[in-house]
Amino acid sequence: MKRRTTLQLAAAAAASPLLSAGTAFAQGAPIKIGAVAPKTGPLAGGAAVTHWPSIKMWVTQVNERGGLKMKDGSRRRVELIEYDDRTDPGEAIKAVERLATQDKVDFIIAPYGTGLNLATAPVFAKYGYPQLAVSSITDKGAELTKRYPTLFLTLGNTTAFADSVGSILEKLVKEGKIGKKVAMVNVADAFGIELAEAARPIFKKHGLEIVYDKSYPLGTQDLAPVVKGAKAANPDAFVAWSYPPDTFALAELSKIEGLNTKVYYSAVATCFPAFGAKYGKSAENILGAGGINPDAPEMKGYFETHKRLTGVDADYWAGPVTYASLQVLEQAIEGTGGVDKAAVTDFIKKNAFKTVLGNWTFKNQQIEQFWTVGQWQGGKFVGVASTGKPGEKPVQLKTGW
Repeated sequence: MKRRTTLQLAAAAAASPLLSAGTAFAQGAPIKIGAVAPKTGPLAGGAAVTHWPSIKMWVTQVNERGGLKMKDGSRRRVELIEYDDRTDPGEAIKAVERLATQDKVDFIIAPYGTGLNLATAPVFAKYGYPQLAVSSITDKGAELTKRYPTLFLTLGNTTAFADSVGSILEKLVKEGKIGKKVAMVNVADAFGIELAEAARPIFKKHGLEIVYDKSYPLGTQDLAPVVKGAKAANPDAFVAWSYPPDTFALAELSKIEGLNTKVYYSAVATCFPAFGAKYGKSAENILGAGGINPDAPEMKGYFETHKRLTGVDADYWAGPVTYASLQVLEQAIEGTGGVDKAAVTDFIKKNAFKTVLGNWTFKNQQIEQFWTVGQWQGGKFVGVASTGKPGEKPVQLKTGW
């Protein structure tokens, strides 16, 4: 399934000073950018929140400015070509191949999800496309970036995410606020499997005891047995390395079954505005993957513009990372003054970039400072743990559903 969108925004030209000024430049042929991510399948809901809106926001803004600046002084608008990979690695691979060989796009935006990024990395590298993997968490970064010189990892690594959760729990245990028993579950996808494998020895290092350890397939419809099993283990903390559909389902079932742990953590989608809206006061003090500093001026501007241009609220984690990666791509294209993929890739490796998440510099093709844990506090999902980001908030205990 392909959708081609050239956002010329002719109707907005008269109303937008930025667009009017941009169109004063000579126009070259559009820069074709491909995007492959789920529109259907288990991860479609997550992609609809964190992936597609930030992409379309960026494309709109670039075209409002008249396009990307080239070294000859012209500006080139962005033409977006979209494919639905149906949350299927095989479909994602075919779509990236199609964009490279048939559509002959200038650049390709990385897919959504760890497994889909890992599956398509060889194809990106084969055709020399920079792959800014904005929704991929793995400890294999050093190995992967060495194997694939066009791969860039922006979201973080497995050990940091698991260790941040372990550190939070250990601190609470030492403060006498909770016991050391943990119920842990994971989605049986590359993301969940790797995090669970990393968490087992890490939790032990932090003096924690895993009293329940259960995996479930991606797309599982009935998670009641998982929640009932976790409750029966009488844990002090519940940790789920989950994807969007199961994050919502686990919370709903935990509320129904009365899984009332003082620490409740679920991973992807806990940061979604829809999660906070659905559970309201019950969402307060739930921990999840990611987070941001919502008080940072750049983030306030991002949220306001996202709402204005897309009509929906941005999430509190991967959406801003997706947008930041496109800011990197934009600055690399304009920095090299063209669409030479090798030159753009090299520029990304060697330069610093100003983004909504602060200054980014890639070390061995990876970002080293990132948010790891967030928590719903006062109706916002705020960052409570990171690898060196400013603005961390103190962790609060959950007091029930």
